[in-house]
Amino acid sequence: MAITIHHLHVSSSERVIWLCEELGISYELKTYDRSPLLAPPEYKSLHPSGTSPVIQDGDLKLAETAACLEYIAQKYANGKLFLKPTNPSYADFLYWFHWASGTFMPTVGRSMMVRSSGIPDHTLVAKIGSERFQRGLSALDNQLRDNRWLAGDDFTAADIMVVFPLTTMRYFFSYDFHSHVNIANYLKRVGKRAAYQRAMKVGDPDMELALGLDPPKAFGS
Repeated sequence: MAITIHHLHVSSSERVIWLCEELGISYELKTYDRSPLLAPPEYKSLHPSGTSPVIQDGDLKLAETAACLEYIAQKYANGKLFLKPTNPSYADFLYWFHWASGTFMPTVGRSMMVRSSGIPDHTLVAKIGSERFQRGLSALDNQLRDNRWLAGDDFTAADIMVVFPLTTMRYFFSYDFHSHVNIANYLKRVGKRAAYQRAMKVGDPDMELALGLDPPKAFGS
């Protein structure tokens, strides 16, 4: 029985599709349109979290992107794309794998709320959010200065975790990479991966990939 990926269009669940394409794992894809911006009721009812992604494996339903990726890789691919503790780059892998959803996406989310609420840039909350956001981008850019992938020469699940907020999430929070050339070059490498191309074509065939220096037009505009 194949894993079912419940994919909300233009969302974090693209990462689960990408992982399966990288690992050559068969899956069944069920897609859901946003209604009009957030997940529709039928998606929210899939799991108590009410968020994307959700995967189904037999009677099991699992949410949280990092948990979904680790579950699939460990159960069906002998841990491929997850570095072992004995690997010299293990700490880098572990950090960036968790940094994506643990630090950077919440920072982007807070910045989205500040911007949408019309809070002036000179206020303390706006300044703190901007400083944390820029610090995150700078740290990522520095990591990619001398590394082809986030954990060195080998592509890992950490890359799958980090790419979403740098690309598709820019449909909701617009920012560019003109001051972060290493990130821009990194996204060029990502865009050349056949598995990434397949995943995006399957999950969101009508969406323009947000891999360039400049962000795409805002979702729904």
